[in-house]
This record gives sequence, C-alpha cells and structure tokens, in this order.
Amino acid sequence: MTSAVEAVEALRAAGATVATAESLTGGLVCAALVDVSGASDVVRGGIIAYAAEIKTTMLGVDADLIVERGTVDAEVAEAMARGVLARIGATYGLATTGVAGPGDSEGKPPGTVHIAVAGPLGVQTRLLALTGDRESIRSGTVAALLSLLVATLGEESRIVRG
Repeated sequence: MTSAVEAVEALRAAGATVATAESLTGGLVCAALVDVSGASDVVRGGIIAYAAEIKTTMLGVDADLIVERGTVDAEVAEAMARGVLARIGATYGLATTGVAGPGDSEGKPPGTVHIAVAGPLGVQTRLLALTGDRESIRSGTVAALLSLLVATLGEESRIVRG
C-alpha cells in the first residue's frame, strides 16, 4: 500500500493539488497527508461529511441518490469526490464512504467501503471489502485511497505525455 509520503511526493511531481471528502474516515485521509512535511504545497483542504445532509449541502450529492441508494454507494463516493473537487478547487478530489462497524449499516456489513478519486480525466471508484475492527477498516480505507490516488496520478501522467 502507498504511504502518505509517496502520495504527497506524487502530487508534487505532477504539480497537482488534492482535497478530501470523508465520511467513514472522519478526516483521517487529510490528516495522513498533512502529517507529511511540505504537504501544504499540495493539500488544499477537506470536508468531513459524516451525516447524509452534509453530503448534499456541502458536497452537492443529489439527495434523491442518497434516498434511492443510501450513503454507502459507489455513485455517492463519486459525487462526493466531484463535489469536493469543485468546491475546494483542487486538481484531485478524494472521497470515502462506507461501514466501519461494528454492526451493519444500510443493510451492508462492516468493511463495505467505497472510495473515489476525481481528477482531470474523470473519476475512478473502488469497492473495498475490508475486515477487522473499526480502526483497521478506517486505516485500510486510507491506505487504499492513497494507493488509488498514486495509481491515478501515474496513469494520467502517462496519458498526458502519451
């Protein structure tokens, strides 16, 4: 898995910035990034959108989508990533939504997590099926999202250089 140091270095090398929209991670992604010396060059900020109405009011997620699909959904993660990208004005928007446990939520078991990275060439989403306690699910989500970000940066730089 990718570390926050690697993610910050990849963002810096790409001349890119990032913003986070976090539900189940509650700010852990942004905190991991800003723990890295020099992160202020690439981190623009974040929105913790734990409640459904914050996802709609602060990030622009369609309320009907949440009513129809629930908050633990790939399209919600995508909308969150696009929303934070637009509202904070970064090159990349990152999002997390899911179930950390210990019990089910919205009929989905703990460890069901959706992550998303929105950038200049579109949005990448991933469904994670993590195991363990709340802490390990949340930290596993951070690691997976940072890995997806670095992979996206690498892929987009190859496409642009072409």
